[in-house]
Amino acid sequence: MVQQPAHSIIAELEDAVRGGSSAKRVETLRQVTDLFLNDGARLSDDQVKVFDDVLCLLIARVETRAKAELSKRLAPLDYAPFEVIQHLAWDDEIEVAGNVLANSSRLGTDVLVKIASSKGQDHLLAISGRPDLPTAVTDVIVDRGEDKVIRKLANNAGARFSDQGFSTIVNRVGRDDELAEIIGLRADFPAKFMADLLRRAKETVRARLLAIAPPEVQEEIKRVLNEIARESQPAGRSFGLAEEIVKLMKGLNELDDAAVYNFAESKKFDEVTVAIAVLNEMPIEMMARLMEGPRADLLLIPCRSARLNWPTVESILRNRPVMPSVNEQTLQIAERDYRKLSMETAQRTVRFWQLHNKIEK
Repeated sequence: MVQQPAHSIIAELEDAVRGGSSAKRVETLRQVTDLFLNDGARLSDDQVKVFDDVLCLLIARVETRAKAELSKRLAPLDYAPFEVIQHLAWDDEIEVAGNVLANSSRLGTDVLVKIASSKGQDHLLAISGRPDLPTAVTDVIVDRGEDKVIRKLANNAGARFSDQGFSTIVNRVGRDDELAEIIGLRADFPAKFMADLLRRAKETVRARLLAIAPPEVQEEIKRVLNEIARESQPAGRSFGLAEEIVKLMKGLNELDDAAVYNFAESKKFDEVTVAIAVLNEMPIEMMARLMEGPRADLLLIPCRSARLNWPTVESILRNRPVMPSVNEQTLQIAERDYRKLSMETAQRTVRFWQLHNKIEK
């Protein structure tokens, strides 16, 4: 029977604890642990209590390395001795406490709250990775944790957050781009906090969220970004989401000839207008007058200044929403003129327009 071997080492245990060397105590701890691991799943509660008492006696008299080894071996076990796990979890050394804090199912919510409320950042980091964390625990970690801890906690799909917890995390995203992405992509992130998150996030983070979020979340992000763009737009015509998207693309270094071509081919001329304006650092309203005006020759100038290739310019001229539409003869003349127009001349003209805020009729 398993109980007999446990009792058979009691005498040896007494010797090891009272007069044995450190090495002897470590070896005895390892032997007792081996016995428990071999038969622990079949033990009665009373038999487990025997091991609990023996191991508690030993761990009080061994060094950190031996306790850390015990923590690693017992942490995954649902039937691990209860008192031993509590002792290990409360240890000040993270090498000892870390494994049980991260993995042991023998730690209840109350003890996790107490440890999270009193121990340091390493202990909070270990708890943050547990596969199942109730809001009572995450509230404490969110309140006390530093950036590394909060990122790990937010990235834990098994962690549950209260509204206050989510709100506190959102308040921190202005200084932490990675956290903004992590929290914004959580499946349980409340839609009511999305607007606050996006307002605090940098443009590059907004672009990342929009690019990788699930379709249903993308729609909410687009709605919020459009709302933000409208709020920041001065009086007059609003380019709304187009301006927001183009600026995000610029922040990601994705605003180039290919991007403008795709906008033109898709007949997204708000985006075309904003893109060329941003590439030239000119007012959007000025570019809009060119895009919507009848003269194709004037439109060539900001296109050349923005370093667009002729196929992109041709697509813009063919597809822009003006009446009458451009004919083939005009396109041929435009292509000839475009290839003759130098970058220097185009950029100088755009600067002149900006300086005088005037485009010739």
